[in-house]
Amino acid sequence: KASPTDPASMNPNLARLQPYPFEKLADLTRDIRPAVEVGFIALSIGEPKHPTPSIIRDALVAHLHDLAGYPTTHGLPALREAIVDWLNRRYQLPAQSLDPNRHVLAVNGSREGLFAFAQAALNPPDEPLVLMPNPFYQIYEGAALLAGGTPHFLPCTAATGFVPDFDAVPDAIWDRCRLLYLCSPGNPTGAVLDKSTLSRLIERAHRHDFILAADECYAEIYLDEDDPPPGLLQVAAEQGLDDYSRCVVFHSLSKRSNAPGLRSGFVAGDAALIEPFYRYRTYHGCAMPLQHQHASIAAWRDESHVIENRRLYRAKFDAVLPILDGVLDVQRPAAGFYLWPRTDMSDTELARGLLAAQRIKVLPGSFLSRPMADGSDPGAGYLRLALVAPLDECVDAAHRIREYVASH
Repeated sequence: KASPTDPASMNPNLARLQPYPFEKLADLTRDIRPAVEVGFIALSIGEPKHPTPSIIRDALVAHLHDLAGYPTTHGLPALREAIVDWLNRRYQLPAQSLDPNRHVLAVNGSREGLFAFAQAALNPPDEPLVLMPNPFYQIYEGAALLAGGTPHFLPCTAATGFVPDFDAVPDAIWDRCRLLYLCSPGNPTGAVLDKSTLSRLIERAHRHDFILAADECYAEIYLDEDDPPPGLLQVAAEQGLDDYSRCVVFHSLSKRSNAPGLRSGFVAGDAALIEPFYRYRTYHGCAMPLQHQHASIAAWRDESHVIENRRLYRAKFDAVLPILDGVLDVQRPAAGFYLWPRTDMSDTELARGLLAAQRIKVLPGSFLSRPMADGSDPGAGYLRLALVAPLDECVDAAHRIREYVASH
């Protein structure tokens, strides 16, 4: 019998976790000492840098006295009502189809919710498959492994518009699937799943008995103000599934409202899934602090700051893309704040070179993906550039990237 202090006595699935992308990036660049005397610019991490709106900060400060009280797992009724009101407005859902008491839970950011949901949803003895896009947000893989599931990767390539080819997945895989993680708009590509695709996936979920978990945390950052990305609940309602059976969505204020430090989001959808997830979270002890809930109410009830946020990102794309044109194979995404350029160079060597020669930190695409059975890697040869820095820094970075790539 192993000692409790022996790592071998811990959950064996911990050993299956890969280092997080930013751990890999730190190892990749640890020995680099940039030789140039220019300002450092980080395009590697998707941490919003636009100012957090004053309505959020003011509400947070105004409710610091609530530190004296325990928050509830469900979240304040006013917060759940604000979330339902926002969902109804944003996705034109049928009135009264979402009950704030049954269909919504507050979570501490979409990351926490996406991870925890798999722990409640999977039954390890069934050897469940958890399907996910590739490249992907690594939380999906870690959530599947620690819940006793097996990740099954769906490649997202230029040939498929950077979304999975769901029609190429055989029925035998769908039959073993318990949970399908969707990410639309996608991280890292910005690709958006259209209504037709979401509709077919809802039909598959019912035919093969699995859950659709839609990560929609980038849903409010889109480049065409007249064409917001569709949502899973929206398509379910349009199909007449106003009970949202087998559908759950995850949203966050981190990207929408430039409040990554608030750690505020929600999960909403099928009440038959929300109820056991609530039970899990009661034991998990992850209730959102009350002052954060009041700040979140203010955020979900205001759209003006979100519209301005999109304008700022559009300005960055408008400025940066012409500079990179001709040296990198890169297109304007439909949504999100990432560029996903392809390069003929090794993505890891290009990342090292940009840091050493230009003090620009970027994330190699292969750190966000996994090799497929045929040996291909849908992230290799790409970079993820997060346009989160101020406009002048993004423009400066683009010029430096152009200079480096052109000279190599």
